[in-house]
This record gives sequence, structure tokens and C-alpha cells, in this order.
Amino acid sequence: MAETADIIVVGAGIIGLNTAFQIALRTQARIVVLDKGKGPGEGSTGASSAVCRFKYSYDEMVLLAKHGVGAYQQWADYTKLKDPRAQFHKHGMLWLANASAVQTESEAERLAGLGIRATVLDDQELRTRFPSLNPCLLPPDLETGEPHDCSGGGRHLLELDAGYVDPMDALQDMIDACRKRGISVRFNTAVVDVEIRSNRVVSVSLADGSVIACDALINAAGPWCNRLAEMAGYALNWSLKPTRIQVVHLDRPAEVVGDIPITCDVPGGIYFRTQNRGQQLIVGSILEEDEQEEVADPDNFARYVDDDYARLKLHALQHRIPSLTYRGVQGYSGLYTVNREDVHPVIGESEIERLFVVNGCSGHGFKLAPALGAVLAALVTKAGREDDPLVSPQFLALTRKSITLSEKSVLA
Repeated sequence: MAETADIIVVGAGIIGLNTAFQIALRTQARIVVLDKGKGPGEGSTGASSAVCRFKYSYDEMVLLAKHGVGAYQQWADYTKLKDPRAQFHKHGMLWLANASAVQTESEAERLAGLGIRATVLDDQELRTRFPSLNPCLLPPDLETGEPHDCSGGGRHLLELDAGYVDPMDALQDMIDACRKRGISVRFNTAVVDVEIRSNRVVSVSLADGSVIACDALINAAGPWCNRLAEMAGYALNWSLKPTRIQVVHLDRPAEVVGDIPITCDVPGGIYFRTQNRGQQLIVGSILEEDEQEEVADPDNFARYVDDDYARLKLHALQHRIPSLTYRGVQGYSGLYTVNREDVHPVIGESEIERLFVVNGCSGHGFKLAPALGAVLAALVTKAGREDDPLVSPQFLALTRKSITLSEKSVLA
């Protein structure tokens, strides 16, 4: 006799777990979360930089980020855990000279109108606040490595309440929070087939031969989302591509003094932040060209960092932090599931009744997870909550038109 669940979530990453948790806040449904990995963090979440910032091109995304980051800022209250592992490290998010002075001031006003605290720094204010940072507006020479005479004079946006979280700590907390609410979270449990009858989801079959009947199924499988769609036989109608993303990390030398904010270095094409209680730095790319390496098999891709990539990003980082010396340089690669149409998530009910998707997060997933979980939970249960995001589910709907953007990168 098949096991029975009311709702099955496929994917125990930060998105799937937040969705299950939010459903459990609204209903007494029996919820089962299934993940093919041997343990937590084998998908995108485990390799996330977990940057929690607010600035996006569209106001709706700012509001979703505000909701998601707010959950991490009040993590114990959100998870209902007495002593959670994850902590929010508030260092601010600095956008170095990514626009004209007028545009930067206007952006600060826009964010303030959406409830996001932001200020604008000139070069002297930047150096006073972050003494190790170089405010140069010129890009480093990444071909020859030749130095230049740095030129300042920019106006730099600082999101005051941005920060980061250790992604594995947050993931384990969400597992605990889900299980505390009676949700079954199972690893090493691969879905191999989905049964559909009369255009409605009926059950899933597992690799061990067992079957779980269900009333609703949620595809939160991240880079594996297309596989589940094929099993169920529905058309996503979006190009959601598992994409290799590289990150370099290195020891922070004593010469790098003062606070280091999360920094989006537009001239250098990089972002960076501290980690491990400020003892290390991690650096990655903000360039669309570095988000093009599609992976045919999410179970089999190069998890190291390419030497040329590391060299270029470290050169850009040293331009921004002139006192930096290279020690303990290492790196890793993870996967975004990039929505090639508009680098925004797609969320909602598929053409198959009671089969929902939350896919294609394109590098935004960690910070948005509590918000996306709430949006989808409201759709699944038809039960809203007072603290749900103030954004229409149509903005990211599976059936929407592609969102217009000037550049399709993780900055969006």
C-alpha cells in the first residue's frame, strides 16, 4: 500500500524547505520533502555566497528581498527555533560607482521610499568608513595586469542593513524548523517518476521502488527542475539552465584593516565579502559573461575554480583592496539555475493541476527564499498571512511575459 502525503516538495534546498515551512504555518497538511542528495547542501544552497541585499531593478524584487532578508535578520523569530545556528552578519552592501551622482542619489531615494535604509558616500567618506577600500572609478587592466593612476570622484551607494548568512547553518536550521513542525524531510530519496491522471498529480515513485500518493506536488528541485518537469510531462516554457558559477576564497591578511562591506565593484566586475568571522574573503563575478557555462548534468560538473578565472578576479580584488596579499587561495564552483529569458524566478501552478513550481532563481534564491516560500505557500493553500510579501504573485508567475532588463546578470 502506497504511503500518502497531502503535499510533496521535491528539493530540500533553502527554497524547498522555506516553502514547506510556510505551508505548515498555514495548514495541518501532511508535508513530505524529498531530496536525492545524501545530505544537506549538495545543490545550489551549499555553494551559495548568501549575500542578503535589497537593490534590484524592479520595486517588486526590492520588496521580496526586504521580506526575505528580514527573515534572516530575525532568524530565531522566523524559524521558531530557540537557539538557531545561523546568524545575520550585517556589514552593509556597497555599490561602488555604478552610476552617475544623480542616478546614485535617485536610487537611494527610491530605496528609502520602499523602506530600505541607504546612504550615499563620497570618496573621503568611503575611505573613512572602509579604510582598506580604493574608491577608484577606473577598471583594472585584466589583460596585462599593468597598474594605472587611480581616479576617484564617484558617489557610492551603501545599503546600511545588508549582510550575509552562512548558507549551511541556515539550511540546517530550516531542516530543524520543518521537522519541529512535523514535516518529514528525507535525503537520499530520489524521485524517478510522477504519475498524472486526468491532468492532476497523483503520486511520485522513488528510486527504492516505493510510491507516495499526494494531493499536490511542488518542484523546488533547483538545477534538477527540468528532470522533474520531464517526468511529469508538463512544459515549463522557460529556458532554465543549470549554470556553473565560480567563487574564489582566500585568507584575509592583517594588512587589510577595518570593516569590509559586501561590495559590488562595478568597474572591476566583481563582488566580494568577508566570511569566517572576518578571517577570509570570498570573491565572485557580477558579469553576465561569467554566467554562461551551462551544465548538461547537474550531478557531474567541475567543482573547482579555473586558474584563469581566479587570476582575473584576484587581480580585480587587489585593485580594490591595495593592501591585499594572496594567502590560502582556494575556490569552488556551484550551480545557479539561470532563467535565460529574464534571470528572475518563475513561480506558480503548472498546466497540470496541483503541480506547482518555484524554479529558475538565477542566483537570487537564497535571499528571496523566505519570501518565495510565502508566495507559493499562499497559492498552494489559498491561505494568506498578514506578514506575506506585498507583491502580487503575478509578477513572477509561470504564465507571465519576460521581464524587460538592460542586462541579464545576477545583479538584475
